[in-house]
Amino acid sequence: MAESTLSLDAKNRKNLPLEYSTEEGDLRIVGFWMFLAAELVLFGTLFGTYLVLKSHTGGGPTAQDLFKIGPVMAETLVLLVSSFTCGLSTLELRRHNKKGLITWLAVTIILGLVFVGLEANEFYTYVTHEGATLQTSAFLSGFFILLGTHGCHVSLGIVWIAGILIQLARRGITPVTARKAFIVGLYWHFLDVVWIFIFTAVYLTGWVM
Repeated sequence: MAESTLSLDAKNRKNLPLEYSTEEGDLRIVGFWMFLAAELVLFGTLFGTYLVLKSHTGGGPTAQDLFKIGPVMAETLVLLVSSFTCGLSTLELRRHNKKGLITWLAVTIILGLVFVGLEANEFYTYVTHEGATLQTSAFLSGFFILLGTHGCHVSLGIVWIAGILIQLARRGITPVTARKAFIVGLYWHFLDVVWIFIFTAVYLTGWVM
């Protein structure tokens, strides 16, 4: 009976995407969803802190003084496009197309680097041209910590994807590399969702309030 159950399980797994084709893959993906839940708590706390502190400018620059539509829209567009290219990489993963998978992950890395560069330039402008630093006010402390944490996560994602690209180039698409590519895709999409909330809760409210 046990052998027939195992045989049935093996047959069912053959119909699943490659990253779910082993029990280890299942467990690791579930574990990563739990990690994202913890990350959600982290960013929820940072959002709550920022929203409490955003009116405490201490006589320093306000959100309306700092936030410019052009740079912010450029960052948003780049990150949203990177989410699309990351989705295309998952599509190529489903097709077992190694070249397509590597290509779209590489494009995602490039867009991620552009985003980090735009955000670093934004911070540089605030500090050098506006005198807005982490110590200037509670509002700016909440702002820099929230966006800095997100930026650090994006930077980590870039390094992570680069490592997976090396493994894909050396080993091809296997159950292990497929699982890693799928998980890093989940991570990248999560960061894009967080940015949408940042755009709404930080920039949009800063322009209209």
